[in-house]
Amino acid sequence: MKQNKFSTLIVTVQNKPGVLYRISGLIRKRRFNIASLTVSATEDPDMSRFTIVVEGDKETVEKMAKQLYRIIEVIKVNEPEEDSIVARELGLIKVSTTKTGSKGEISLIADHFRAKVIQVTPEYMMLEITGNEEKIQGFYKNMKKYGVMEFVRTGRTALFK
Repeated sequence: MKQNKFSTLIVTVQNKPGVLYRISGLIRKRRFNIASLTVSATEDPDMSRFTIVVEGDKETVEKMAKQLYRIIEVIKVNEPEEDSIVARELGLIKVSTTKTGSKGEISLIADHFRAKVIQVTPEYMMLEITGNEEKIQGFYKNMKKYGVMEFVRTGRTALFK
């Protein structure tokens, strides 16, 4: 039985209208299981970069890379090993502070996780955290007991070491 795992594809594309639509269409048609997809500008204004976290065995990831090359605007597809990249996500969380003493407790946990407090009101605190998937998930789990009002996170973005 093949064991599925997560792999990262780093795709460099020409920065042209419709590229995201074509890539997402290919992913949908081929029924690849995508865990996250981020798109960003690069140091070159004519290029954009997709960081795609795909679930599947090595064969599935290779198949997806080959399919991506069919899109004219795709310049390069990298399938890096996890130890050859630095990967991070960003998380924003709004946590209730209506319980007495919760602001201090939340601040202590935020310090432990190196999260930043970005807004404080009598009803809630909003915090920002960056890190790997496990760090953000751990921070979220610690905040649940205070009452998570909203939570959002980006997908993975990565650079080669």
